[in-house]
Amino acid sequence: MSTTNDSNTNSLPFLLTGIPGLEALHMWISIPFCFTYIMTLLGNSMVLLAVRLDKSLHEPMYYFISMLAVIDLIFSTAVVPKMLGVFWLDSRKIGFEACFVQMFFIHTFTAVESGVLLAMSFDRYIAICNPLRYSTILTSSRTIQIGLLSLARGAGVMTPLMCLLTSLPYCRTRVIPHSYCEHMAVVELACADPSVSDLYSLVVATLLVGTDSVFITFSYAMILRSVMRLPSQEARLKALRTCGSHVSIILLFYIGGLLSMYLQMFSFGLAPHVQVLVADFYLTVPPMLNPLIYGIKVKQIQEGIFKLLGWLAGL
Repeated sequence: MSTTNDSNTNSLPFLLTGIPGLEALHMWISIPFCFTYIMTLLGNSMVLLAVRLDKSLHEPMYYFISMLAVIDLIFSTAVVPKMLGVFWLDSRKIGFEACFVQMFFIHTFTAVESGVLLAMSFDRYIAICNPLRYSTILTSSRTIQIGLLSLARGAGVMTPLMCLLTSLPYCRTRVIPHSYCEHMAVVELACADPSVSDLYSLVVATLLVGTDSVFITFSYAMILRSVMRLPSQEARLKALRTCGSHVSIILLFYIGGLLSMYLQMFSFGLAPHVQVLVADFYLTVPPMLNPLIYGIKVKQIQEGIFKLLGWLAGL
């Protein structure tokens, strides 16, 4: 009997509050989120088109940048349209299955992005520390295989977590004090012990982020060591500029992610709407900034975008 009741309860939708305590300001709050989403769509689409149309950009580094653009597009689209629906239309209902699908996409592509950033650090390590073997080590097919492996890893570790979470009975209030189906906010609504899923998510997050960040740090330490050995200052600056955009993206991703996670775990006396806004901006701002950073710091991407704009203007 209880199993049937749990099943019936789990078919009910959840309710998203948006920004708790700031419901009256939702229309104004939606403006920056709408702007960042439009810029995300435009910026990442232009990067993808530039790499696709300019044959000089058909190299591993630009394939990895394209992967980041695809991740950012999926990431944002999984979150922002529903968020804007809450802000604009008060469309707070989200189905039980839809809630966990959204959560799956958020966590899976966070893991995929971490894997791609690790691959990019390896790419820069080979390009700077072992340039003569670069074209033989990182072929186009191997680059695609690395991207698919990152996707498989992300989906592989997140699928068991989603199975654990969906098997829990959610028989308390259905209100999620958030703008999207944030993991910890949803788990708090369960009326059974979520310790197994909590332990699994903690172990997976620690292993993924910890392992990736250690290897990324090691790669850039070796890069810095090699750069400092270059004979001319001009060569050193050129190598550092090449890595500058990657380091900026890495810091934005990991520092923003850790800040958002810790604010969700520990309130530090902050108001709930501050915690939610930090989490929302973490999911929406980096996908907008990533193509801007590459457009500014990577000359070839910049030139490719200018060629694309020139081609579009000539239509």
